[in-house]
Amino acid sequence: MDRAKKKVLIGKYGVHQKDTGSSRVQIAVLTERITELSGHLESHAKDDHSRRGLIGLVGKRRKHLNYMRLHDKDAYEKILKELKLRK
Repeated sequence: MDRAKKKVLIGKYGVHQKDTGSSRVQIAVLTERITELSGHLESHAKDDHSRRGLIGLVGKRRKHLNYMRLHDKDAYEKILKELKLRK
């Protein structure tokens, strides 16, 4: 992911311009990286090193989502809708 795309995500989901650590921003950034890696793995099916990295990113995002679900239920539901994580 390039810096410009990351900056846009921080601006959209962050509380302020330099907010890079909040769960909302982390979930958005991880979701973007997961999407990119998933696309890569569609064309490179045997790339097991990238697959392992993808599994780690999904786990990190899951931990952030669990934290938000416990501490800020409204923000949790809002970010699920915005990022279309649930069907």
